[in-house]
Amino acid sequence: MQLNSSLRDGALHGRVLVITRPVGTAGALARRVRALGGTPVLLPGMALRGPDDVAAVRAALREGLADELVIFTSPASVRHAAAITPLHTRAVVLAVGQGTARALRRQGVQDPQAPDDRQDSEGLLDLPLLRDLRDRRVTLVGAPAGRGVLRDQLAARGARLREVQVYRRVPPRLDRRHVEALLDLPASARVLLSSHEALQNLYRLLPPPALARLQAATAVVSSERIAAAARNAGFARIELASSALGDDLLAAAAR
Repeated sequence: MQLNSSLRDGALHGRVLVITRPVGTAGALARRVRALGGTPVLLPGMALRGPDDVAAVRAALREGLADELVIFTSPASVRHAAAITPLHTRAVVLAVGQGTARALRRQGVQDPQAPDDRQDSEGLLDLPLLRDLRDRRVTLVGAPAGRGVLRDQLAARGARLREVQVYRRVPPRLDRRHVEALLDLPASARVLLSSHEALQNLYRLLPPPALARLQAATAVVSSERIAAAARNAGFARIELASSALGDDLLAAAAR
C-alpha cells in the first residue's frame, strides 16, 4: 500500500473504520488502520470468484495479451488474470488507477500506464494514448457487468475491442458476526466506500437495525459518484477522499 505522508502515527486513534472491500482483500488495509491507532471492522460488500471455464478464459487472455493495448480494470483483474496465465506481453499495458498499476508491476509488467490524477475509468480515458483508437486491437481485462464506461468509450473511439472476463463479482455472505459488529458501531465510525455495487449489496442484505447503525456513521467515499450513491443509500454525513487508494481513504477518515 502506498503511504500517505499526511498520515502520522495515531492519526486514527480511537476511531472505528468499517472496511467494505471484497472478501479476502482487506488485510493490508486493516493492518494499516491498526498501525495508525484505529480499529478495523471488516464488512465485505462483495466476494470475488474466478471464471467457470478457466481453460477458455486462459485461451482468450493469451490471445488478448498479443493485442496492441491491454487494459486492466482493477487490482482484482490483475490478480485473477495472473492466476490464470503469466502476464507476458509486448503490448502497451494500461491500468485504471495507481493501485492497479502497482499490482501489474508486482506481476512483472514493466511500466504500466495509469492516470496520475483521477483514479477511475474517466481518468484513464483522458490519457492521450486512448483518444483515437481507430482499428487498434485493444483487450479489456476485468469482470462482467460494472458501469461499462470503458467498454462503451473504447468502442466509440474505434477500437477493435476484445473483453476477457477473468473474475466475477458476487454478493457476500454476511453472518451474525457482521451484524453484531454493526450493532456495536459508534456514531463516530467511518465507513470506507469505493464501490457502488458493494454499497448496493450491503443496503440489500443487512437487516434494518444493522443498516441503520451503518447509515448513522460517516461515509468516506472515493468519488463524487460514490458520494451520490451513499446519499441515496441513507448516509447523511459524507467525507470525500482524493481517490480509492487505501491511504487516501484513511486520510479522509482521519478528518
